[in-house]
Amino acid sequence: MSTLNEILTFEHESEHNFAHDLEHNLAHKTNFSTPKIYDAKGDLKKRWYVYFSYRNPETGKLQRMKNIYGTAHLYKTKEDRLAVLSKYRIRLLKLLRQGYNPFADNTALFQSKNPGVKVLNAPAQPKLVEEIQPVAQPILPETTPKLEKEEKIEVIPQPTAEPKVTVPVVHVEAPNETIEKEEKVMTVKEALNFGMELKGKIVKPATLQGYSYSVNIFINWIEENRPKIKTIDQVNKKVAMDFLNHILLTSSSRNRNNYRLNLSSIMQLLEDNDIIVSNPMKKIPVMKTKPNRNKTYTKEKQEAIFEYLEKYDPILLLYIKFVSYNFLRPIEVNRLKIKDINLKSKTLQFEAKNKVFKTKLIPEILIADLPDLSNMDPEHYLFTPDAIGAEWDASETNRRDNFSKRFKAVKRHFGLDSNYGLYSFRHTFITQLYRALVKDSTPFAAKSALMEITGHTTMDALEKYLRDIDASLPNDYSHLLQKANDQ
Repeated sequence: MSTLNEILTFEHESEHNFAHDLEHNLAHKTNFSTPKIYDAKGDLKKRWYVYFSYRNPETGKLQRMKNIYGTAHLYKTKEDRLAVLSKYRIRLLKLLRQGYNPFADNTALFQSKNPGVKVLNAPAQPKLVEEIQPVAQPILPETTPKLEKEEKIEVIPQPTAEPKVTVPVVHVEAPNETIEKEEKVMTVKEALNFGMELKGKIVKPATLQGYSYSVNIFINWIEENRPKIKTIDQVNKKVAMDFLNHILLTSSSRNRNNYRLNLSSIMQLLEDNDIIVSNPMKKIPVMKTKPNRNKTYTKEKQEAIFEYLEKYDPILLLYIKFVSYNFLRPIEVNRLKIKDINLKSKTLQFEAKNKVFKTKLIPEILIADLPDLSNMDPEHYLFTPDAIGAEWDASETNRRDNFSKRFKAVKRHFGLDSNYGLYSFRHTFITQLYRALVKDSTPFAAKSALMEITGHTTMDALEKYLRDIDASLPNDYSHLLQKANDQ
């Protein structure tokens, strides 16, 4: 009879259909610990293995079982070694979940699981082991073993002092047919599109569009620059890094980081669903970038822009006032519908950046500029290209782009560069409000009052924001400089 170690090393039955259910149900099993992989902190000179504990029936305590090494030491890269040990771990989970017990004879259990297989006790035959899997030549994780001839079922006894799982290692072969033991590996395109389908269930269409763009660019790059790569398991860290370097050289570090973030999110779903062993993008560090923030407008420039828009684009002006007076982000203004505005309570509801609906007070200065909304369709958007409160069949991205493009014409008129945008109005009015508050109170009291208005959830977040937009400036310290010079 064979030990659990041998079964894990030489068993070729596909484990892919079991991994998710096994992980989910482990919490309900108290007889064994969750099997884990020891990777020696990445040191390939040391032995890597899978380890676990099982409850000793005599003591009632979890007892560490023999380490499972298999052929992992024959693999010379971290990725390959982790791949084979991950397979051992999944197989171990399957066996434990099925009820195999390292302290008991499991022959009856094996026969119940394999009713069509006869088990014959026989002397140990090393050659049979080699036929199952030659230990001197590692089989890569993607190898699909095929059995072609029928042979006699054999049992390999291996007496030892260690607790054994007495499940026979068998070699079953069917005549005139090939038994596929591994699931077909997805192509790069199939896998990434599957990841997109999963992502589409948890994010909005506008967000999914950004992922889709990154994925399509990555697929096209592989087809053009790495034509030999066909399946998703061939996409390793080197391939991922080469692609990101291509993006960096042709655009910017910020763009490179965005591609890394989007592709890593999709590939993490593939890893979570056992389609790939590990997420190669996650192993690549984020590159430092130069912050690109919107500058605040001077009071004179802001007033000039408002005066210009009042004459030439009053809809865009009201749009900007929601950003300025209610401190909403432009994307949040785009989402507003008539039903979100409650003039009786002087409040509005909006979907914030973190996808949570929030309620804010509408200041009187903004209510005075609103038209009569009582007869408008509650489902209509508050802002559309040609009217306040009308039907607009367009995606969130297109609605946002409409107002961004309209403001570009204003920027050209005033000679504003790329450092200024719609978001700059939010910075501008938060700065003005904070400086007005701090004149008659302490900085802490001013920030406490400001938090309720802007919607920042913590004082630290607000203080960081104020520092980023240079809202908090010291009083004139000329007298201190003069005093220092006099000493």
